[in-house]
Amino acid sequence: MEGVRHPVDCGPAEGSGARLPAAAAAQVVQETGACVGLVYLLPRGERVLRLAMISGVPRQIAAPWARYTVTSPVPVADAVRERRLVWLGSQEEAAYRYPRAALLLSCPFAMAAAPITTGTVVWGGLVLLWPGSRPVRLSEYEHDAIVSGCHRLGLLLQQAANGGHPVVPGSEPHVLSQPAPRTPAPAGALAAVDFAERLPEGCCALDRDSRITFATARAADLLKTDIPHLLGSLPWKALPWLDEALFEDRHRAAVISRRPASFTVLRPPDQWLSFHLHADARGISVRITPAADEAQETRHTAPAIPVRAPAPALHHLMRLAATLTEAVGVQDVVDQAADEIMPAFDAQGLIMFMAQDDRLRVVGHCGYSTEVVDHFDGARLSDPPTPAARALADGVTSFFASPDEMEQMYPGIPALTKKEAWAFLPLIASGHPIGCLVLSYDRPHSFDPQERAVLISTAGLIAQALDRARLYDAKHRLAQGLQAGLLPHALPNVPDLEAAARYLPAERGMDIGGDFYDLIPLDPTAAAAAIGDVQGHNITAAALMGQVRTAIHATAGAPPGDVLARANRLLTDLNPGLFTSCLYAHLDLVHHRGHLATAGHLPPILRHPDGRAEVLDLPTGLLLGIDPAATYPTTEIPLPPGALLALYTDGLVETPGADLEDAINDLAGQLTQAEHHSIDALADSLVHYAGQRAPRSDDIALLLISPNRTSG
Repeated sequence: MEGVRHPVDCGPAEGSGARLPAAAAAQVVQETGACVGLVYLLPRGERVLRLAMISGVPRQIAAPWARYTVTSPVPVADAVRERRLVWLGSQEEAAYRYPRAALLLSCPFAMAAAPITTGTVVWGGLVLLWPGSRPVRLSEYEHDAIVSGCHRLGLLLQQAANGGHPVVPGSEPHVLSQPAPRTPAPAGALAAVDFAERLPEGCCALDRDSRITFATARAADLLKTDIPHLLGSLPWKALPWLDEALFEDRHRAAVISRRPASFTVLRPPDQWLSFHLHADARGISVRITPAADEAQETRHTAPAIPVRAPAPALHHLMRLAATLTEAVGVQDVVDQAADEIMPAFDAQGLIMFMAQDDRLRVVGHCGYSTEVVDHFDGARLSDPPTPAARALADGVTSFFASPDEMEQMYPGIPALTKKEAWAFLPLIASGHPIGCLVLSYDRPHSFDPQERAVLISTAGLIAQALDRARLYDAKHRLAQGLQAGLLPHALPNVPDLEAAARYLPAERGMDIGGDFYDLIPLDPTAAAAAIGDVQGHNITAAALMGQVRTAIHATAGAPPGDVLARANRLLTDLNPGLFTSCLYAHLDLVHHRGHLATAGHLPPILRHPDGRAEVLDLPTGLLLGIDPAATYPTTEIPLPPGALLALYTDGLVETPGADLEDAINDLAGQLTQAEHHSIDALADSLVHYAGQRAPRSDDIALLLISPNRTSG
């Protein structure tokens, strides 16, 4: 049995597992001359790529890129899913192929994304960014450096996993260390400070984490603060009137493009200041000047989205709008809302309710204890009123800026929730409230009119996505129920025969597939086994799968070639427009022989009693449903006690970009290695192995059959 594996956290804390990938990542960034490097990890059994390591930008600047599902329409997800290098030579190419990625980078850039793999295992992905001034083509040297760098990363991650300490993403991405900036001699440093102080404009310097490391007296004067207050602080923390989202956007543009970036913002009450950012690998130099008169005219132009939106709401809400268009189920909507809304509005708590059978049901939460969530979950809408119930019943938005305001109208909630400010936002779709979003704060929080407007608009965006997600989930449950009804609930008990079956639907998508399997007792000395795959992923495919299973049951016991020929004639008569692969096996349990015929299905694998696994080379007939006159040759194989026959569908072996024959041989190798497993443990291990290679894009059906060693 495999020992317990203790994962190595790849977050800010340094550990042996974190340092090794960091060194390999830093090497590929240096070799390619990229200005930004990002390493994503794909934890085993998960579908989410998580940002684990960063080079070239601070954590908060890279926050919008923190997580992507493997099906997201972004370069790193495509690179990982399809196991190929993705190259974007310009911002225009990115906008055409990946509009979401281009939306988050409002500056000229070039990008490469590559998978981190070893053999058939996908560990994650590497993203590199260059200024847009570089050549639009990736050089052969750069290509080789990226591929070899990903290979090194993969080997290190595999080594850590094999040693029982797999590297996993931490709560915060690890910032790769860079060479420290050259420190001038003391005399030179004094001269530089003296020079900066003589300039008529203000000057500041930010380190790689965006913290202020230097400020001139003129800068402090323009910002109406003092130098000690600035040093060591993030600009938007030291200067509350500085728009964080706007600053982050210009900071990101300066770092990636290596071009000057600037913006103008109002310093209360009436002074407009221009900030000019100049970036290099060591940090950002900032020049501050009073804005020209013409820039002040922007005060009279009302932007579509308020520039003084809650920091950093603008960027997070743009990302939320993009990601909600891809959200599928209710849980997807909840996860995206929690990821984006809480940091956008600097909230510390979130609960999302939906109405179900006159009750409040919690469908997602963050920042609340289990006891608090359980208190509200399942409460009747008709019980003593709560702000959430009121929002659901009447569509009324409520804001409570302090515990006193809440206590006056709804006594007990401040003490129960330990929160001090709340926003209750009805989620209204097609004119009807379908849920309620609650944002809460650990300190009193005043909701100004602009913030209220943005919150209400955001709730409308979430409500539309939630309404679509509810419909998707309902259809998905219906589809899963139909699929389950068409497959065997349990394998029959056949004397002298062990059997195990597994079925797993694809990891994404509501549509159901046509994969099927069957074990049919014929008499005390014989049985039949079948496996197949109807083309397509929809209800039509599932219904046709049921008809194929019925046809095989009706003729089971006849010679295998006849069974497939009759099923083939039925399908051609029905003319459904879909084709079906199928393999049928007649099992003679007395003489320990198997008779097999196949209609374009993947070759079965026979593991002999000595543990050697063999991919059987059977003569292949046409897929069912093409030619009513098709014939299906029968092959006889030995099936002695202790042998094992593995029948499977393509979801178990197919991986984008991988050779199918190699994958089938790998499966045979897994059968050999797992010789001493019980048949049920073997079925589980094969399915688990398939899930480790890459996210599944197709259903998996697996049927294992083995004559007892005591039979005969």
